[in-house]
Amino acid sequence: MKTFAFLTVIFAFCLFAACRPAAAPISISNKPVSINDVPVTNQPLPPTKPLEEMTWSLIDGKTNADGATVRLKDLQGKVVILDFWATYCPPCLEEIPHLKELQAKYGRDRLEIIGLHVGGDDDRPKVPAFVEKLKIDYPLGTPEDELTRFIFGERDDIPQTAVFDRQGKLVKKIIGFSPDIKKTLDATVEQTIN
Repeated sequence: MKTFAFLTVIFAFCLFAACRPAAAPISISNKPVSINDVPVTNQPLPPTKPLEEMTWSLIDGKTNADGATVRLKDLQGKVVILDFWATYCPPCLEEIPHLKELQAKYGRDRLEIIGLHVGGDDDRPKVPAFVEKLKIDYPLGTPEDELTRFIFGERDDIPQTAVFDRQGKLVKKIIGFSPDIKKTLDATVEQTIN
């Protein structure tokens, strides 16, 4: 009987020791690795090259002074807005006239706006009529895949508007367009230019 009691006590001790709570996880990132123990595989990868080296090709075929496609680095010294849009995007229709107003307000020597078409091959033939309809007077281009992947890393809604300071550093990325977003964009541009 003593042996049975001794074994029961040992078993109870082992059972109690095994049921202690696990140590709390330590976060090394603000992105979850798993949700409910299911691995998250759609996390954006880090960029394969520096942001200032990412490029776009101008739709009208123009290039910068050295003949290469345009890079963010080429525009240092100006505040830059990269606006990712498509012709079928209703908020883009609302945002583009406001971008034209910002360009007129600050001038091209202080603010450079680049419209980057991300509507795909089916949408590309509609661009000339769209440009004519909205009287877009700032440069338009097509971003390289890496730039698109970087900007759309977390969400793929359009328009997405990225504001960069004079050194080419991303100040703010704005998704969508509404009266509140317009105020945010205006405040961001004003703070970055001044």
